[in-house]
Amino acid sequence: MSDNDDIPFNRDFPLAPGVVDEVVPGVRRVLCNNPSPFTFTGTVSYIVGKGNVAIIDPGPVDEAHTQALLDAVRGETVTHILVTHTHNDHSPGVARIKAATGATVYAEGQHRASRPAYVSETRATESGGDWNFRPDRILKDGDVVEGDGWRLEVIATPGHTANHIAFAWPERKLMFVGDHVMGWSTSIVAPPDGSMVDYMASLERLALRDEQLYFSGHGPEIPDAVRFVKFLIRHRKAREASILHRLAKGEADIPTIVRASYIGIDPRLMGAAGYSVLAHLEDLVARDVVATDGDPTIEGIYRLVAPLA
Repeated sequence: MSDNDDIPFNRDFPLAPGVVDEVVPGVRRVLCNNPSPFTFTGTVSYIVGKGNVAIIDPGPVDEAHTQALLDAVRGETVTHILVTHTHNDHSPGVARIKAATGATVYAEGQHRASRPAYVSETRATESGGDWNFRPDRILKDGDVVEGDGWRLEVIATPGHTANHIAFAWPERKLMFVGDHVMGWSTSIVAPPDGSMVDYMASLERLALRDEQLYFSGHGPEIPDAVRFVKFLIRHRKAREASILHRLAKGEADIPTIVRASYIGIDPRLMGAAGYSVLAHLEDLVARDVVATDGDPTIEGIYRLVAPLA
């Protein structure tokens, strides 16, 4: 959702699909041709190192993109395939890369929801989870993955998905952040796939780290990254405040809150905005700030527990 002007978004990303771009020494990126309102110009895959390399997020099932990645590493050995999270625009391309290279696949785990589905939920989120994904090696927070001239630390960043991780390169003060932080737009947090409580905690954690250059799953790199993360934290808190402001006028359903809070939004993103509002409402219900009858679901009617002071 890119309706707020308080975040210094950068939508200048001229990289063409299939082109190998060495953005900094030891980091190459290749764009997949899968543009959409959710993926911006497409999924960005990264190649780390030279000689013996890792590929981060091979992307969707897309033969042209897979071939571009394999061409980019011709004459080199792919030792690691690293996955930040298991959405269909990030991990399904793993199988073809693994078959061609024999590399070991590393990830936090299989796709899973951030919480059990409520019986009352009649609609699933449109998140597009890759439920068939199985890593060879399970990574946990603090693990180190290293190769020829590179060393990456695993940072647990749940929120966009339950199994989302980032890969920090502390010596280079850079990090591969998947979809947790993006320079062109805020990330979608859609329950039950995602969790706003987890997402905010993960942002707060990144804000305390030293890495200042982020490489995202979509869009351009993010310089001055810690400052950008703090913008995102403020934006989410402002979003919560706008939801509470609307509820102070009386109870409302989620489409009504979206219309009040997301002025000028791309109509194609209205559904995603609704799930993002739901993620905030789940948190507010858990904190007894907002109430609803039954479970907090996308169809629910929401009201303040007590008037705002």
